[in-house]
Amino acid sequence: MIFAAILAGGVGSRMGNSDVPKQFLNLGDKPILIHTIEKFIINSKFDKILVLTPNNFINSTIDLIKNIEGETDKIVVLEGGETRNDTIRNAISYIKSNFPIDDDSVIVTHDSVRPFVSHRIIEDNIKMASEYGACDTVIPATDTIVESVDGDTISSIPLRDHYYQGQTPQSFKINKLDSLYNNLSKDEIESLTDAAKIFTLNNEDVFLVEGDVTNIKITYPCDLKLANTILKGGY
Repeated sequence: MIFAAILAGGVGSRMGNSDVPKQFLNLGDKPILIHTIEKFIINSKFDKILVLTPNNFINSTIDLIKNIEGETDKIVVLEGGETRNDTIRNAISYIKSNFPIDDDSVIVTHDSVRPFVSHRIIEDNIKMASEYGACDTVIPATDTIVESVDGDTISSIPLRDHYYQGQTPQSFKINKLDSLYNNLSKDEIESLTDAAKIFTLNNEDVFLVEGDVTNIKITYPCDLKLANTILKGGY
């Protein structure tokens, strides 16, 4: 079985004065979240699409999806967690409680505020996760990477050719992800920044999927302006 988990649990504090989380702001004539969901709902390979959102936005998210997409049993709205990985854990818990998954079942996790993910990227994630167990969508770093341990002076300037910028989706075999998470110590769990790190901390390979420069994450007001330009075909 193949599942999508749209991670919409954030509050979007870096967006400025918005009264609602950024995933609910309009991009063009509909919310960013809906643009993102539509990229997954058209893919027939997904058995279920899980949308994980803050608890106080669950009902409004259900209504929003129903009003724009109509009645569909392919989408389920769930409560997200305090952190990104807590949200993914909530998704896995729901899947394991409601579906007869096996060791080949896959979860494709994606930021709700990356509305320009392509069909090719989604397909590549499904393929690579199914074949290898874990994959991460990335693009080559174009700027020089500067490390500063103290925040004041340069500690090192690593070779840029070895560095990539992470995007999403990140995709995994569900049972393997769950098992590796349970192997982590408390300190390792607290150090997690994303789900791919669960694999690297267990010395497991995470394979790379080629991303796209237009697969942007809408974080700041300027990102929303850029997204509207992309939407209008002006990028």
